Amino acid sequence: MIVGVPKEMKQDEFRIAVTPAGVQAFTEAGHQVLIQKGAGEGSGLEDWEFIAVGAEIVEEARSLWSRAEMVLKVKEPMPEEYPLFRKKLLLFAFLHLAANPSLADALVQNQVDAVAYETMQLRDGTFPLLAPMSEIAGRMSIQEGAKYLEAPEGGRGVLLAGVPGVEAGSVVILGGGTVGKNAAKVAVGMGANVTLLDINQRLLSYLDDVFGGRLKTLASNTFNLRKAVGEADLLIGAVYIAGALAPRLVSAEWVRQMKPGSVVVDVAVDQGGCVETIRPTSHRKPTYLVDGVVHYGVTNMPGAVSRTSTYALSHATLPYAVALADGGIEGAMENPMLRQGINVCRGRIVFPAVAEAVSMKYTPLEDLL
Repeated sequence: MIVGVPKEMKQDEFRIAVTPAGVQAFTEAGHQVLIQKGAGEGSGLEDWEFIAVGAEIVEEARSLWSRAEMVLKVKEPMPEEYPLFRKKLLLFAFLHLAANPSLADALVQNQVDAVAYETMQLRDGTFPLLAPMSEIAGRMSIQEGAKYLEAPEGGRGVLLAGVPGVEAGSVVILGGGTVGKNAAKVAVGMGANVTLLDINQRLLSYLDDVFGGRLKTLASNTFNLRKAVGEADLLIGAVYIAGALAPRLVSAEWVRQMKPGSVVVDVAVDQGGCVETIRPTSHRKPTYLVDGVVHYGVTNMPGAVSRTSTYALSHATLPYAVALADGGIEGAMENPMLRQGINVCRGRIVFPAVAEAVSMKYTPLEDLL
């Protein structure tokens, strides 16, 4: 199969979907790899490094898309890339279609077979391709939140760690999955007062043991949520449901009751966000104010630490990407793991949560076998 890796088009997205080691794995499996010129520069990877392991460098994106049978990306295609779609093209990337109905429609109309990193789930409930980026985003959420709590950035002027004689900042984390756990690691390590809420009692017990009492855990219900949100200096949204829009846990009314200059970092913004007042932003203009509360809604947070993120993501995705290239969409249908990643196939939405979110007809994948 001819595998194409274009330069990412999303603003301030510096990652690339494959490393030289990944290219070598593809070529050893008998596949041809096309890399768009300069696609790796944002991650410190030069064209010659890809050429050395068998890749062909392609000057223009249009040429790469037209030649490739499978396109491997990090982030979802941008609207300017939609005209490059065609029937039977195989796309493997983060798609987040629930919050992007226009992309879902373009994939369906052009009969692109689209496989999403973020909906591939193991039996234990974990998301192996989403996990490395969630780890990074979780850790970054505290780093970024601490920055925007500074007074020159519009924040309350609170140091999360505090100092002797002065209370540390209050961090509230909604969700104890990969994002939430990693946010807690950094926030606790900084010395903040950290509260994490989740609906899973077993998970809360586990986190209580792991953090040795340094993390306050609460059952996620309306009473506890509202109280915790009102006390937060930094609120982290860390909720994820595979393929679906994130549940709205924090209303605009609750945001109005937050302390002036407090900060919201909603990592769930890719799936619509769990805070009602959140909207997508970029690294170039990451924040905005609502009722005196700083909102950070960058949709590609790991793109800012591109070299770390590129290697972490490629390490996770590569075995599945090679398997997808080996078997195509037909092979993916028979592969229990890849099958969960298929969101669009033969012009149909085949992932129920996505279909519901974008108000399109759902077709069971079994109907297409």
